[in-house]
Amino acid sequence: MNFKQMTYFIAVAEELHFGRAAERLDMAQPPLSRAIKQIEEDLGAILFNRGRSAITLTQAGERLLERSKSILAQLDDTKLEIRRIGQGAEGRLRIGFVGSSTYGIFPTIIKSFRATYPTVNMSLIPLNNAQLQKQLVSRMIDVAFARPALKDPEFAVKELVIEDLVLALPDTFDTGSRQIADLSKLATHNLILYPEFPRPSYADMVIKACEDAGFTVPMRVFTMDLHTALSLVAIGEGVCIVPASVGSTPRNGIKFLKIEPAIARTSLSLNYRLDEQGVHVQNFVKLAQRVARKLI
Repeated sequence: MNFKQMTYFIAVAEELHFGRAAERLDMAQPPLSRAIKQIEEDLGAILFNRGRSAITLTQAGERLLERSKSILAQLDDTKLEIRRIGQGAEGRLRIGFVGSSTYGIFPTIIKSFRATYPTVNMSLIPLNNAQLQKQLVSRMIDVAFARPALKDPEFAVKELVIEDLVLALPDTFDTGSRQIADLSKLATHNLILYPEFPRPSYADMVIKACEDAGFTVPMRVFTMDLHTALSLVAIGEGVCIVPASVGSTPRNGIKFLKIEPAIARTSLSLNYRLDEQGVHVQNFVKLAQRVARKLI
C-alpha cells in the first residue's frame, strides 16, 4: 500500500461516500472504486461494508484509518523537520575547542549562536589540537577552535583573533608595582608548559618564542592542559606564558603581567572541512566571523 492509495482510502473512509470522496480527490468515481478494491485485495481484508444506501467501515477499515492518519502525519512532520534542518533552524552542531578559547571570544560566539538558532543542539567538546585534527578528519566534530591553526589540506581556516602573550605567576611573588614581566628571571623558575603531548604544540611555540628573544628556560614542567597549568601556577609550582585573553579573567592565586616587548603573538582560529556542505557549519562560521569583527 503506497501513500497515494492511503490518501484514497482516507478520503473514502472519512466521507463514507464514493462520490463525495472522488470529488474531494478531484477524480472520477470509477477509478476510485477500483483503487479501493485493489487495496482490499492487496491487504486481504474487506475495509468497507457496502450497503444500498450507505457504506460503513469494517473493524479492519477502522484500524487502517487510524494507522493511515498517523503515518501521513508522521510523514508531514518528517518533511517539516528535514526542511528546517536544511534551512539551519534545527539539527545538531558538534564543536571542538581548546581550553584557552574559553577565556576569549569563544563564549560570546556560543551565546550568539544559541540566541540566533535556539533549536539547534550544540555539543561542546574540549580537545587538544591533535585530537581536534583527528576528529575533524573523521567527521566526529563539525568545527574546531584551535590554537594554533590546524594544518591540513582538507581544512578551511578562519583566523578570529590575534593576541599577545602574558606571564601568569603566583600572586605570592613580589613584583611590587611592576606591570611588566621580567623574563630574565625565567631561568630561576619552573616554566609550566602545555600540552605535554602530542608535539609539536603550543608549548613548543612558547619555548621557541623565549629562545628567539634570548631568554633561556632550563626548568620546564609539562602538563596536559591550560587549566592544570594555571592550577600549578596558583599553588606556586612555577610560571606560565598564556594568551592575553586568559589574563582578562581574575583567578585566585594568580596575577598576570604584560610581556614587553612582545615575544610572540598567538591566534585563535576556527577550522572546518573544505568539503563541508552543512548549513549549520556555514551559519556558524559566518556568525563567528561577525562576532569577531565586532569585538575587535
